[in-house]
Amino acid sequence: MAKKITSKDVASKASKVLRDGRTSKDSKSCAGSALSQREKKK
Repeated sequence: MAKKITSKDVASKASKVLRDGRTSKDSKSCAGSALSQREKKK
């Protein structure tokens, strides 16, 4: 199975969604999922 990694651009946008208090619970859940697939810095 291929390893899924979120791009830097998408991770940045997901981070903004999580920090914004106006976004819905579903949006935050989706953003969190995207960030969890981001490769860790070495």
